[in-house]
Amino acid sequence: MRLFSIFLTLLPTALSVPFQTLDFTPYGFTPRADPSLTGYLGVFFLGDKPSVYFYLSNGNNAISMKALNKGNPVINPTKGTRGVRDPSIIAGGGSEAAKKWYIIGTDLEIGKTTWDAAQRTGSRGIFVWESTDLINWTNERLVTVEDATAGMVWAPSAIWDAEKGQYLVHWASKFYPTSDPQHKGSPSAIRIRYAHTTDFKTFSAPADYINKSPTNIIDLDILSLGSNAYARFMKDESAKTVFTEVSSNGLFGTWTRPGGANAVIASGVEGPAVYWDNQVEGRAHLLLDYYGSDGYRPYESTDVKGGKWSASDRSAFPKNLRHGSVLPVNGTMVSALGVKWS
Repeated sequence: MRLFSIFLTLLPTALSVPFQTLDFTPYGFTPRADPSLTGYLGVFFLGDKPSVYFYLSNGNNAISMKALNKGNPVINPTKGTRGVRDPSIIAGGGSEAAKKWYIIGTDLEIGKTTWDAAQRTGSRGIFVWESTDLINWTNERLVTVEDATAGMVWAPSAIWDAEKGQYLVHWASKFYPTSDPQHKGSPSAIRIRYAHTTDFKTFSAPADYINKSPTNIIDLDILSLGSNAYARFMKDESAKTVFTEVSSNGLFGTWTRPGGANAVIASGVEGPAVYWDNQVEGRAHLLLDYYGSDGYRPYESTDVKGGKWSASDRSAFPKNLRHGSVLPVNGTMVSALGVKWS
């Protein structure tokens, strides 16, 4: 009865919280459908067009999307290389919940460089834009997060770290010895780095988050499972596969790989983007970028902890969308996005 009374107490507040998946973690609830969420906002780039493009779901269908702004970019970077890849949209946490959102991304215009140079002497900064309504994006900045030994900073994303009370931001980097300032020699394996921030302006000193040397790891995305449990998805850049790991004791807990050390979700893919379904309790969606083919294809699971994923019907999902992310949104914001960017 006490649990039921807690639920009744939380219910009015829960239904009024817009734009993000509710977190009942302190009370042990599993991830659940949320009737206040009636659509999905996707942010992507389009291969040779390194800007931020917005897509809105057709109704509340998690794997059916249409381009906003007549297919034109919503954000064009003006700093760094003037090209942004791998955009990730981050819902505010803590005091910023339902009040603030961030889009962060890789500073890379590959048309101005080569893949080799981009990894040896690429940008060491993260693009940041912020919004209070998901419509207007301001305060563009390029924040350096690694020192001169890093070859690049790729595919940044973030999640609210409730235990820390800050955002945990992560990205992929490789490093060169201080004796090789021109980065002409052999680097370290690529590993996932992290730092904490409260404002995406000032970051703590970076440290390793996932280091599986000599395997190269890139493109990390994390999904909260409730009760301090998480699933994370990453690309093995050496084998060109995406796999998942699960922790039941926090973002810095013990991570295990469902299905064993060699289990993968798919091969020849990158840029995993994961999000919960608005309507079906326990169902999650995962986008995987078939970078050598037609871009993102959707997958789904009702057993995220077990690492069991299957390909979804992709007939209503646009082709050629590249590494990005998806944010569940409520009806008010669905309407506002449609009006603004129709």
